[in-house]
Parts: sequence; structure tokens; C-alpha cells
Amino acid sequence: MTKSIQTDEFEASNNQYVTFQVADEIFSFPMLRVLEIIRIPTTVAVPLTPPTLIGLANLRGGVLPIIDLRKLLEFPTEDFNESSRVVVVDTGSASGKVGLVVDRVLQVKSVDKSQIDTSSNIQSNLDEKVLDGVIKMGDGEPVIQLLNVAEVVKNDFQTMVQEHISDAQSSASLSVEQYNEDDEDDTSNQLVSFMLDEQEYAFDLMDVEEIVRIPDNIASMPKTDAHVVGLIELRNRLLPLISLRTLFGLAEAQLCENNRIVIVSITLANGQREFAGFIVDQVREVLRVNEDLLQAVPSILQNTEEDIDKICRLDKGKRLVSVLNSENVFGHQELRDAMTDSRVQENQMQDHDESQDFVDEDDDGTAQLVVFMLCEQEYAVSIDNVQEITRIPDKMDRVPKTPKFIEGVVNLRGTVLPVIDMRTRFELDKMDASERQRIIVLTIAGITTGFIVDSVAQVLRLPREQIEASPNLSEEQTRVMGKVVNLKDEKRIIQVLEPDQLLSTKEINAIENKVA
Repeated sequence: MTKSIQTDEFEASNNQYVTFQVADEIFSFPMLRVLEIIRIPTTVAVPLTPPTLIGLANLRGGVLPIIDLRKLLEFPTEDFNESSRVVVVDTGSASGKVGLVVDRVLQVKSVDKSQIDTSSNIQSNLDEKVLDGVIKMGDGEPVIQLLNVAEVVKNDFQTMVQEHISDAQSSASLSVEQYNEDDEDDTSNQLVSFMLDEQEYAFDLMDVEEIVRIPDNIASMPKTDAHVVGLIELRNRLLPLISLRTLFGLAEAQLCENNRIVIVSITLANGQREFAGFIVDQVREVLRVNEDLLQAVPSILQNTEEDIDKICRLDKGKRLVSVLNSENVFGHQELRDAMTDSRVQENQMQDHDESQDFVDEDDDGTAQLVVFMLCEQEYAVSIDNVQEITRIPDKMDRVPKTPKFIEGVVNLRGTVLPVIDMRTRFELDKMDASERQRIIVLTIAGITTGFIVDSVAQVLRLPREQIEASPNLSEEQTRVMGKVVNLKDEKRIIQVLEPDQLLSTKEINAIENKVA
């Protein structure tokens, strides 16, 4: 099966907008800019960045900046709640994407071009630069303000944004959480509906893990049935990719921009979970329906339609949705065989990775980092830059007329060592003295300087390729901590400092003149 983009289908996607609420206003982003919508993840705070940045998060193995859209738009701040979501958007920057926290995601709307007003006399409390126009739905519905992704981020995060937004499409996932913002205590049935050969089907939302775009790379599986397209890797797991069209005996069709993969899971009798990806023509929506709208499959069809569990009757019977039974779909022998093959290949890959890790420990491709804590966040410096690690003495002398950023000096084996609080350097709140605090002694521009940290955690040895560029969030942040270690399996993000950038030239000269 090969990819192709049909003009009418592409335009249909291009006219869809994800709408959301911030304060009392309704906004939207073009669907093609939205990569994913998720709950607010655990974040790592980043010093030396604008206050609108909440922190960095590990998403699908990548590092994602999480930004408070309320603060960006200068609305009054409020605590996040169960309805708060992160809209992951393509900024058109080299960094690729950012996550914007909104109060509530509403829905995906199909909009005709005639409904979009781009005139210069748009009434809004926002700077006109951040608006591409407004969407007027009519019928008493509120006006929806269409935000320009790049301009919204531009003021606080200039280094992240290019002047022109790329039209490239991402292969990142689109989570079903974008539709599921309602309270968890709702007892109605929720179904993820999708199209197959112009017919509507659905999986139970409880069985759907997420919905992803078709990736560029699909590993082929030789000697498999026609409906087994191949293998994909998702969150370090190999999944068989199944064409529902061919599985159900429908006509094959070329893949296009509208196709999605619905990731479905079931729980086996032994408690283990199995996952598979199913290609559908187009994901339609998440339905919330009462039990009385779900009817059993007519008895005449039960022997031939075992995959269909129930029929959902909507719009007074004018719209019928076939609800699939996930366990029966997984029960197809061809799918069982494909899942067995995927587990075999996954085990082979793990064996290869373990062997490669063993080799890395013995070659020159490794790095050693001293990991330390500040405000419950992990930071690191190369062990090559660390002269030693020592306790804070009971008494630290303050030298008259030294710069305010110097906490004091200590006598380290006959050498006067200026000491700086790393919290002060990063404009963080100071902490009370603790037995766990340490001084990390670094050499900066030929000057030996001590930095107080909350505690030293470990010496971490890892392959150099695991140290990657951090998102460019501010000029100073990029200069001082432009690298991160992204430990995907452990869900840890460690910010790596560049010691030579911890002090400015002026500060270094001040230390030389006053302390040496």
C-alpha cells in the first residue's frame, strides 16, 4: 500500500479547526497545526526562561516545552484542573513543537472558507498580530478567534520561532484525549467512531489507547496475510499494523492524509495486555451515547458479523454506527500470528540493544556526568569540568567589597575559593542550610570556583548520543544549559550545564580582582 494525497481529502482536513477555551474566550488552531492533545504531564522547571514556560516534559521520548497560554495571552492566571489540556502544536520552528496549556478543549469543527473573517477591523482584546481572523459559525454561536501559532509564542520565545511557518505535516500522534474532556464520573457509553469504505464503525473508548497518523516508516513483515501491513514502533513497543478494510473484506484504497491508526488494546485472562494498530479511512469523533441507543446485532447477522458487537442508532435511525468487539477482532488467527511475529522481533531488538549497550560501556563513545539537585530538579555537568565535591564548611568568610553574587570564600587546602550559590545564579529561591548541600568545584576560564547545590545525586555514565540539544527557550538558557539528557525509559530529563557559561566575563573579572 502506498501513500497518496487526494486534493479534496486534503482540503477537508485543511478546513478543520480544533477549538478550545481560555478564560471566557473561545479560540482555535488549524487541525493541521495540532499534533496531539494530552493531559498536563509532569514537567521539569527551566531557569533563565520567561515565566510563561511551565517546564519541559518527556513526550513519546522527545523533550517538549510546556507553555501557559493564559499567561501568553495576558489573562488572569488560575490553577489547572481536570479540564485543563495541553495542545501540542507545530510552531514552524527548528524546535518543531510546543505544548500550550488551555482551560478546556471543546471540539473539532469543519469550517467553510466563507465563515472565516480576516478583515483588519476584527474586534478583539488581543494584539491583532496574534490573530489570523475569526470564525463566524452563525446560529447564535460565539465567534471563534483563530490564533496564529507562531505569533502567539513569538514574544516570549523568539529563538524558537522562524519568520515563516512551514506547511510540512507531522507524523506525530493525535491523542483521543482531545475529545475526552468530560468528567470521569459520567456513566454514558463513549465510542471512538471512524469511517471505513463510507461506513461508520466504532471501538469502545476504553479499548482505545490513542490515535496516530500514518508514520513514514513501516517495517514489512514477510509471509503475512494481505491485511497485515507491517510493524510500527510506538513508545518503545512494536505493534502489528492491520488494515481494517482488508480484514473486513472491503475494497483496498490508497493511503492519504486522512488515514489514521487507531491503537487498540485488550486485557488477556492472565492480566497481560496486547496492543495492535488498525488503519481506518478517517477518525470522525468520540460519541457519548446512552445505553438505549445501543442495540444488539440482528440475529440474522450474528454468524457473519461476529466482529460487530452492537449497533448504535443516531439521528432517529438515520445514522447507524457498527460498534466493534475488540476481543473478537483480536481473535482473528491472522492477527494472532502477526502479534506473535511482532513479539519475536521486539525480543530480537531488545537482545541487540542490550548487546550494543554492553559494547558502548567499553568504547570511547560514553560520557560521565555529575548529577545534582536544585529545587527538586536534576542538573548535570561533565565530570571533566569537576575538580572536586566538598561539604560546606561551618563558617564561610565574607570578603568586603566582593560582588553580591559571591556567598563567601573558603580556604580549600591553602587556596582561597570563591563560592556562589547555584540557586542565586539561576534566580531561584534560596534554601535553608542542609547537611545534604555540597560545593561542586569547577574551573571556569582558568578560575577555580565553587557552586553550592542542594545535593549531589550520582555520577551518570551514558552513551554520548543520549545528550541532545535542548529546545531554544531563551538566549541565556540556550547558552548556559543548551543540552539535556533524555532518559526515556525512566522518564527523566536532566539539564546539562556548560560551566564556561555560568559566569559572565564581567563576573569573572570581578572574582579575579577581588578574591585572587
